[in-house]
Amino acid sequence: MGRREDLTRLYELLDEVEQTVGGKQKLKHCTGYMDWPDRGVYLFFASDERRDAADQLRLTRIGTHAVSEGSSTSLWDRLRTHRGAERGTYEGGGNHRGSVFRKRVGEAFVERDSLNGEYPHWGKGSSAKRERRLDELEMERRVSDYLRDLPFLWLNVDDEPSAESQRAFIERNTIALLSNYHRDAVDPRSGDWLGHHSRSKKIRESGLWNVNHVDEDYDPDFLDLLRDQIEETSSV
Repeated sequence: MGRREDLTRLYELLDEVEQTVGGKQKLKHCTGYMDWPDRGVYLFFASDERRDAADQLRLTRIGTHAVSEGSSTSLWDRLRTHRGAERGTYEGGGNHRGSVFRKRVGEAFVERDSLNGEYPHWGKGSSAKRERRLDELEMERRVSDYLRDLPFLWLNVDDEPSAESQRAFIERNTIALLSNYHRDAVDPRSGDWLGHHSRSKKIRESGLWNVNHVDEDYDPDFLDLLRDQIEETSSV
């Protein structure tokens, strides 16, 4: 089959995932008390865009966690980092230096709204002192509002942390299949998509909030693995 047919199959499988878990969630409604699988793949969708060929929300970000040997990061750990803080000094905000997803969304806001003067250090460094984080808190809150409203699904893939894990295989190939980077566009993003303002050409042209793997070929066998993992997934 060709790429367009494989995309259709991917979305059909995601419809099965949605039925299995009882519907898409949003981070604004999620807590760590929910029954998340220890390890898995997460899939974020646009909240206001649908595919050209079907009445399905467009997939816009794919991710996983614990792909380094010895890592103990859980699926909820990663989702919570994207969600941001709900209380404390940085309530409503978060730490974009600990979440590439948050960093990229914030960059797009900065570029779109010409806020480089207000946020000259956004995305720079792996950590920041309290004063700088407070200076960036308003933008962190904007990022939180955006991310917490995106519908998402998850897939239970409970294998050992490794760059060769099944989770990494599913993540890598899902991104490669969806990406429009340097190829004929299928289900292109609308002109209003925030990612069009990204500093990253790969984000702007791929139509995804991903940078890694957008320029790679995909192995269609990953769709069979994804299908098999649906049976291992449940609602939270």
